[in-house]
Amino acid sequence: MSGGSGRLAIVLHSHMPYVEGFGTWPFGEEWLFEAAATVYVPLLELLDAREAQVTLSVTPVLADQLAAPGVHERLLSFLRDLRVTTHALDADGCRAGGEPVLAAEIERAGADYARAADRLDALGDGGLARGLARHTAWTSSATHAVLPLIATDGGVRLQLRAGIEAHRARGAAAGAPPWRGGLWLPECGHAPWLHPLLEEAGVHATCVDLTDVLPGARTPLATSDGPLLVPIDRAAIELVWSDGGYPAAAAYRDSHRKSVHHHHPWANDGAVYDRDRAREQATIDAQDFVTRVAERVAGGGLSVCALDTELLGHHWYEGLDWLAAVLDAAPRVGLEIIGLDDALHDTPVVAAPDALPTTSWGTPRTLWTWDGPQVADLAFAARAAELRTVAAAVCDGADARAIRELLALQSSDWAFLVTRDISGPYPRERAAGHLAALQAALAAPSTQNPALRGLAPFADASMLLVP
Repeated sequence: MSGGSGRLAIVLHSHMPYVEGFGTWPFGEEWLFEAAATVYVPLLELLDAREAQVTLSVTPVLADQLAAPGVHERLLSFLRDLRVTTHALDADGCRAGGEPVLAAEIERAGADYARAADRLDALGDGGLARGLARHTAWTSSATHAVLPLIATDGGVRLQLRAGIEAHRARGAAAGAPPWRGGLWLPECGHAPWLHPLLEEAGVHATCVDLTDVLPGARTPLATSDGPLLVPIDRAAIELVWSDGGYPAAAAYRDSHRKSVHHHHPWANDGAVYDRDRAREQATIDAQDFVTRVAERVAGGGLSVCALDTELLGHHWYEGLDWLAAVLDAAPRVGLEIIGLDDALHDTPVVAAPDALPTTSWGTPRTLWTWDGPQVADLAFAARAAELRTVAAAVCDGADARAIRELLALQSSDWAFLVTRDISGPYPRERAAGHLAALQAALAAPSTQNPALRGLAPFADASMLLVP
């Protein structure tokens, strides 16, 4: 690393549970469609135009869905037949009620979806998935399972190998550079016993949240039996992602207050949303961010600001405006933004402590979100199902359907949604459905089920067994 100044790596972790084909409104594949329109399409445009040194992580399960048969057509219909139409209905209602300014803002926002549809149309079927694959440097486990909660080494191997092989294949088809071994641990769920399995799978680096274990740590940690552990910079992250973070500013769009058809024409301070005002705020916040991070790394070192990609554009409507402004503002304060793989090539490291506890970036930085009393039944059911599937694989009784149902059951999303209580009965219904389908597949291995047609194309029962 040259000079005495430090560097910033922005890691965008992109993930969506497997909702394609599993429900529509209010819970189901509309989550995927909304994220595609408000996050992934404009992000792809930003990455294509700027060649930004942003580290993009895309989970295999998200890529599976974007490339699944029929998704492109349903997504276009969602945008043009539903989103554009419901914006028009709300605008008409506001005008009829004497609110022309509100109506104009709703119409402006509706044009976002029309533009996204046009862009997707131009990309063609599977084009969004291919476009993102060109920029994807890091991958993850097949279905975003919290790996420390997997019951067997074979189960971890299945999650890792199925995900990594899919990532490599998609990257090669899209003309992306070869994978350099970066893997996002779902939910930053880390336990030292995973190290040999990660190394065996070709993982050379992963991010961890050691905020409460090694406060202030930003130097990568070299493990004796596995990948480099890269601490995320919680102080930088919380400038963006916290109750008092930038998205709470008065000028930004209120993501909670809704119109009749669930649109968001108001700002956080209650005024009608003003796009120019909000963009000005995004520029101000970007300058504040790069100034603060530059101060944190002024003496050298690496700040890793890891964010859920879906925050930028969906939960925080102006998030991608902020990101573009960060890329513009960083050079003015002498802050280098660098891809994480490139940064790790020449960033000094220190030896990892001998005994690290199991950690995550969930509350309270343990696995409680995914194995606490409120979801213990889900955790135990998934582990028991895994053991039955491993036993069946040993006896040649686990077919592709059983393997995919196990992977779907292991997703971290079902427990997360239950713990956060934000999607009604949907996550428990999904977990129960995958468990029942897994049991049926183990009882009758030849039975086929097209419901998971797009999930984990490289998954195979042999991945569960000793290598």
